[in-house]
Amino acid sequence: MRVPLSWLREYVDLPAGESGRDVADKLVALGLEVETVERLGADLKGPLVVGQVLEIEELEGFKKPIRFCKVDVGDANGTGEPQEIVCGARNFEVDDKVVVILPGGVLPGPFEIAERKTYGRVSRGMICSARELGMGDDHDGIIVLPIEAQIGADAIELLGLVDEVLDIAVTPDRGYCLSMRGVAREAAIAYGQPLRDPALLDVPDANGYGYPVRVEDAAGCDRFVARTVVGVDPDAPSPLWVQRRVQMSGMRPISLVVDVTNYVMLELGQPLHAYDRARLQGPIVVRRAQAGEKLTTLDDAERTLDPEDLLICDNRGPIGLAGVMGGESTEIGDHTTDIVIEAAHFDPVAIARTARRHRLSSEASRRFERGVDPEAARAAAQRAVDLLAALGGERAQAEAGVTEVDAPREPVRITLAADHAAKVAGVPYTRETVAQRLQEVGCSVEGIDTLTVAPPTWRPDLTDPNDLAEEVIRLEGYDRVPATLPQVPAGRGLTADQRRRRRLGRALAGAGYTEVLNYPFLGQSAFDDLGLAEDDARRRTVVLVNPISEEEPALRTTLLPGLLDTLRRNLGRGNADLALFESGVVFRPNASTPPAPALAVDRRPSEAELDALAAALPHQPQRIAVVLSGERERSGWWGKGRPQIWADAIEAARVVADAVGVELTVRADRHEPWHPGRCAALVATAPDGSERVVGHAGELHPRVLKTLHLPERVGAMELDLDLLAADLDGEHAVQAGHVSSYPPATQDVALVVPDSVPAAAVQAALVEGAGALLESVRLFDVYTGSQVGEGSKSLAYALRFRAEDRTLTVEEATAARDAAVALAAERTGAVLRGA
Repeated sequence: MRVPLSWLREYVDLPAGESGRDVADKLVALGLEVETVERLGADLKGPLVVGQVLEIEELEGFKKPIRFCKVDVGDANGTGEPQEIVCGARNFEVDDKVVVILPGGVLPGPFEIAERKTYGRVSRGMICSARELGMGDDHDGIIVLPIEAQIGADAIELLGLVDEVLDIAVTPDRGYCLSMRGVAREAAIAYGQPLRDPALLDVPDANGYGYPVRVEDAAGCDRFVARTVVGVDPDAPSPLWVQRRVQMSGMRPISLVVDVTNYVMLELGQPLHAYDRARLQGPIVVRRAQAGEKLTTLDDAERTLDPEDLLICDNRGPIGLAGVMGGESTEIGDHTTDIVIEAAHFDPVAIARTARRHRLSSEASRRFERGVDPEAARAAAQRAVDLLAALGGERAQAEAGVTEVDAPREPVRITLAADHAAKVAGVPYTRETVAQRLQEVGCSVEGIDTLTVAPPTWRPDLTDPNDLAEEVIRLEGYDRVPATLPQVPAGRGLTADQRRRRRLGRALAGAGYTEVLNYPFLGQSAFDDLGLAEDDARRRTVVLVNPISEEEPALRTTLLPGLLDTLRRNLGRGNADLALFESGVVFRPNASTPPAPALAVDRRPSEAELDALAAALPHQPQRIAVVLSGERERSGWWGKGRPQIWADAIEAARVVADAVGVELTVRADRHEPWHPGRCAALVATAPDGSERVVGHAGELHPRVLKTLHLPERVGAMELDLDLLAADLDGEHAVQAGHVSSYPPATQDVALVVPDSVPAAAVQAALVEGAGALLESVRLFDVYTGSQVGEGSKSLAYALRFRAEDRTLTVEEATAARDAAVALAAERTGAVLRGA
């Protein structure tokens, strides 16, 4: 809501020297969000005066029309002689009154005006347009003033060019501040001044000879006021003060009728709509839409209506979307003389849903959504009628008929303990303070220790004691509420799952990975990019009804698309060496998941409804994933670096498993989107001996990398943490092993095996064969080449032995190594290299 300070002063006696910034500070202290204070005309300097065009000479020989004008500016130029000005605009004629800036003046920009020779003539000043004066971008050329404007008068004051405008971001609970009346009420409280309420008008009572109206949906429209003005001159212009105020408030002046309805809406907060009475057929009817009905709205769009849409109709059918936008069929035209004014109160929920359903937000719908004062309808209609009768020409007059359809409303009563606000804020407020503050916002208050409060009609957000407590606290000053830290109950902290996830994050960060957080949304194109089969379970998604992006309407079923997008974005910015990880939930529905029920919003759901809602939720396992590209170990003065390979992704899975306290078995596998020859299934063994695949790791398929425009070699890993830790109780913690005080004995072995034998199988045989003395085994080299023969590979392992009670001898370590090699030879056909 844009609030001109000069307009605000009409309703509240602000101190004479008070600036827009001072007023903004006061309003912010009351809880309003003032985003900016715009100083209009701050760099505008005169002389800027009213002139009358005396002569116009068309100059020939130029590519565009140029006119040489003589303009009477009175004594403003010090000589009384006509001012000679060159101008390219063509929307004014001889005898028109225009705005002239004389040499020495400065226009917004700043742009200093001086005498200059142009198009073969000397131009002594400028005839100004709205854009040049900073009045807005919408203009039809030069400003033509009303004929009654006095020659030589100060145009700055006439047009109100110097002002300050407060731009207030109105929160949904303060819809009354979408009007000058509402903001003025807050300013009056802030300065302790009385409010001159613009809604206090003499309004005649309803009678039986106003324009006929029938409300068929009282729940959607509980008040409808109709007034009629006849004899309006279609050519009557809006006065400059109306245009300027509408303009400063962020709207475009259009015509007298439109400007008046917008002006009253800005002033009182009550949206109005004007109908051409000659184009109405029969009574105005308020009802819900019927299936298949259509309406062409004022934006020239034909809309198919929904049965939930609230409509304004006549005998032909729909003529407007109630509270959102009128229809084209009854639009005010160039020959409209008789006008029916509508001032109604509509259900906020119905208007909000209609506006979103048709993606048609308007100034009217914004106000109805946030709550409009139902008692303002009569005053707003009267204000519009008065303005049209006064400004619409000599024949314009209001008809005596007043139509008012009003559904009875139960008054709101809230019971409030007098000390409730004090308990909420921790600040002592007396009963008198509480009653005074509530009365300032328009409430009626009765009672001593227990107060009965009736909120005003313009505050539909006041519904319970906490709302009233907030009003008392904000008006007394948020700065008076002491800052205290909340007291956390002893014995509460992170859950076991939360501690586990943090431990995993620290483990991967310690291994050189950087954590990222991605949006949990994707589209079907993400699965196409990964090359997933049509029947892949990951393609079954939960689709959102109202997604942030139409291109990503579903919840993710895997973490890889988001990580790969982040990888690609970083590569595009020159970051080539990356190791990223993300931990979060994915959403895996199954075919038997029932649809979620639509719950009512006016009551708490029943237990059966909550059970049905829980049953409709998809499975949401916790997952962790990594992606790698570029160098895993960077080059530098210390030596040559090493590029990441598929084994680094598998090692990331082992880091995660070690942090959880689970041992993984690695097996060759084929699983999209990994390379079929460089993909490992990650297997965890349950206490009962059963095995389960908990994830996959390796190098991504070249086809996927080409589709996503990624480098040739990218590693990736994804683990299901719920499956990985399925056999651990909630308090499970990784136990550190016993550390022997005796030195280790290390021996290396190189075994030649067929290419088809997995390294994991060889390692498992070595571990079992070495026995209890083996402390660790590590694969440190894989060789293929002529020295081991075609179809074979050499696997080099470092075996570390240690005893807890003695220093091992060479013979003991060698015997353990030989036993390990013997079992590996028996199970896998391994042969000692060089033997």
